[in-house]
Amino acid sequence: MAAANLIDGRAIAEQIHAETAARVAALKARGIQPGLVFVRVGEDPASKVYVGMKGKTCARLGLASDTQVLPEATTETELLALLARLNADPKVHGILVQAPLPPHIRAEIIYSSVRPEKDVDGFHPTNVGKLMLGDTTGFRPCTPAGVQELLIRSGVPTEGAEVVILGRGEIVGKPMAAILCQKAKHANSTVTICHSRTRDLSSHCRRADILIAAMGVAEFVKADMVKPGAVVIDVGVNRVADPAAKDGTKLVGDVAFAEVQPMAGKITPNPGGVGPMTIALLMANTVRAAEMATR
Repeated sequence: MAAANLIDGRAIAEQIHAETAARVAALKARGIQPGLVFVRVGEDPASKVYVGMKGKTCARLGLASDTQVLPEATTETELLALLARLNADPKVHGILVQAPLPPHIRAEIIYSSVRPEKDVDGFHPTNVGKLMLGDTTGFRPCTPAGVQELLIRSGVPTEGAEVVILGRGEIVGKPMAAILCQKAKHANSTVTICHSRTRDLSSHCRRADILIAAMGVAEFVKADMVKPGAVVIDVGVNRVADPAAKDGTKLVGDVAFAEVQPMAGKITPNPGGVGPMTIALLMANTVRAAEMATR
């Protein structure tokens, strides 16, 4: 099938970036520059790439950004002390602690220590609770919020739609379900969460009008798991061996794209689908944090 059924995440992210840049300009006209600080512990190669990409996007849109890099051996107490300083700094509107953290640092303690109004990643228990309650004053996690924007801006109706989410993680699966089952515009879906203990998983997938793959299993979703005409959103990022590649590996999603695309009504490519949206929503959340802090 031709590229006509592709959901272009890069193009949609650029729409959001244009809206965000206009909001940044309005804040700067009032003497306010939105500020985002990235905190990275250790030298995880993927984390370095992700933080670098986010920093470049900040510069392009006019946000101030800073990256605090701490050694792998940093203690939980030392990291909490840094976050306390950032929480107290009025020029810092958003704080993002890049995952993964070293095993000796408890992620739940760290995410809970970022003030909810600066938690632009949407991981603080207060923001998680607001999401569950349908309270729109909190911040929503960037990836599931980005997926909803992809659906909205691609004209995919969610009202009454059967949505199947593969994966029950705290970052995508659970918040994605919470977003789409809300009694709200661009939601009102019937949501099923599937996971590693789901019986007859393929039959659940074949019921889906919208199938969202966020399991972290390379090319798991095959053509025989997809209802003809379904919308397929691939959130997965998996590194697999590829002898033809320069470093011997390549990135693939959770969907076997080449065989699923002809079946799908709409489908996200990977890369170029969900990834750019995550960064777009992070920037939008940071600007919103600055707007809220200066009212």
